Amino acid sequence: MTAEIKIIQGDVTQIKADAVVNAANKFLAPGGGVAGAIHYAAGPQLTAKCRELGGCETGEAKITPGYELPASYVIHTVGPVYGQEGGEEEELLASCYRESLALAEEYGLKSIAFPGISTGAFGYPKEKAFRVAVDTIKTFLEEKNSSLKEVILAGFTSEDVKLYKNVLGVAEND
Repeated sequence: MTAEIKIIQGDVTQIKADAVVNAANKFLAPGGGVAGAIHYAAGPQLTAKCRELGGCETGEAKITPGYELPASYVIHTVGPVYGQEGGEEEELLASCYRESLALAEEYGLKSIAFPGISTGAFGYPKEKAFRVAVDTIKTFLEEKNSSLKEVILAGFTSEDVKLYKNVLGVAEND
């Protein structure tokens, strides 16, 4: 694994990475939570560009410029709604991370920042979601000769950071 997995507390719209991931809805439209914050921070060009993409299915990912964000790109992925995907929630969530990482690879990016996908309005329990995220990212990085040097897991709250560290097996002080 060549990339470092880093856990930070903060707003994903403020992270300086090659790409930030948008926990999007199927229409790639501004909404609440992460999607609304990213669209607001990136400016109206992002919403216009997303309209051109024709939406996105659960577990898939699409890429746009970052516009007014500190990140060069936004990778939009649609996570599963917990309890409403016929038992396929874990695989669909893992697909969100794999597809996002694959797009980062395709574009030769060095850094990517993820929020907690599906953990807000889509109701995925955070500890389960974070475990899927960490396991999928580790597996992807171990199996690829990756261009990525840094994968950031952005926890919005201190509790999110604590959960990520627990799942990753990192000491609380690190």
